[in-house]
Amino acid sequence: MSSQDLALREQVAAASRRLAEAGLLVGTAGNVSARAGDRVAVTATGVVLGDCGPADVTVVSLSGEVLEGELLPTSEIDLHLGLYAAGTDGGTAAVVHTHAPYSTAVACVLDELPVLHYQQLALGGAVRVAPYATFGSPELAAQVGAALEGRQAALMANHGSVAVGSTLDQAVEHALLLEWLATLHHRASALGTPRVLTDDEQLAVITAAIARSYGTTQPSGQPVQPGEQP
Repeated sequence: MSSQDLALREQVAAASRRLAEAGLLVGTAGNVSARAGDRVAVTATGVVLGDCGPADVTVVSLSGEVLEGELLPTSEIDLHLGLYAAGTDGGTAAVVHTHAPYSTAVACVLDELPVLHYQQLALGGAVRVAPYATFGSPELAAQVGAALEGRQAALMANHGSVAVGSTLDQAVEHALLLEWLATLHHRASALGTPRVLTDDEQLAVITAAIARSYGTTQPSGQPVQPGEQP
């Protein structure tokens, strides 16, 4: 096994455990993958994701051939490989699929998750709900791919959620953000009719975020003191 494959398997296992600890992955439900070149490390089918280790992650080619690992990859392998092939966001390097409770609840009711909070714009705007299709099917993979166009996350009708990213950490953060937004929508709806941000309000947020480099660390301009790290 190459050091690159081992590192990739360790990263996918660690991401799975993090998502399980946050309550987004329960038991064997859900799957995580990361791509490096023409190799994809993906959680194996039937693995308890909260206990996932490198041996529970399988490396496959972009065509699905098992290259490393003793376990079959997830039954949703076509979904992962389809998203990598499509290059949905212009640089997908990781895919996270969960059955997170609030995201799944929204996917059982709405046709899209509207923008109530400006943080949702990090996902590209309103989150689309892909039509229902049987898990592991080519139809599901195609419909999720379409729902992800111009987005970093999508919901799967009566099923769950998918988040992508240019890194595995980013895909995990997008999945966590989506679950927070779904929870927010649920709580707001319990209080009354949620107010949705208008297109103009969303554009103003995007303009302000670009001008202020929102969401990135920035130097204060203060000199580094002796003994401090620059």
